[in-house]
Amino acid sequence: MSTKKLAELSMLTAAALIVFIVELRFPDILPIPGVKLGLANIFTVYAVYRFKAKEVFLMVLTRIILGSIFSSNFSALLYSFAGAMACLAGMLLLKRIIPMRYIWLCSIIGAMLHNTGQIIVAMAVMRSMAVLPFYPILLTAGCIAGTFTGLCARFILSRHIPGSEDKTE
Repeated sequence: MSTKKLAELSMLTAAALIVFIVELRFPDILPIPGVKLGLANIFTVYAVYRFKAKEVFLMVLTRIILGSIFSSNFSALLYSFAGAMACLAGMLLLKRIIPMRYIWLCSIIGAMLHNTGQIIVAMAVMRSMAVLPFYPILLTAGCIAGTFTGLCARFILSRHIPGSEDKTE
């Protein structure tokens, strides 16, 4: 990996961490665990369309681990990891068939996969399906947040990649 690419990935990871920490200070949108804006995912969606899978994986993994350390919330590490890996795997596959101008659609599906991963872990940890009624609410919130983060990533890509205005418009 080139020094320039490493520096760019490091900056994206740092920016995602900053946004994650700031977002922790926001009051909960709904009184349901797991519902949040997920603004740090803007950087993940952007990276999926800009970098190789391995590079994005390392960025996301670093963000999850450091986010758990900085927020002192180690219990959420398992939920974050499961959700992020489901989301990342889905978006990396979808990137092959969804053009950059529809990155917001990839982001929506990624958000839904993220929620699915978290629900699966919650059911496994609790050894109960008691969290299943929250799933439709999480999916709805994920669609809304995924649309917003995807549109933000699309805007950033259109400004960052020369000539991509034609690809993303």
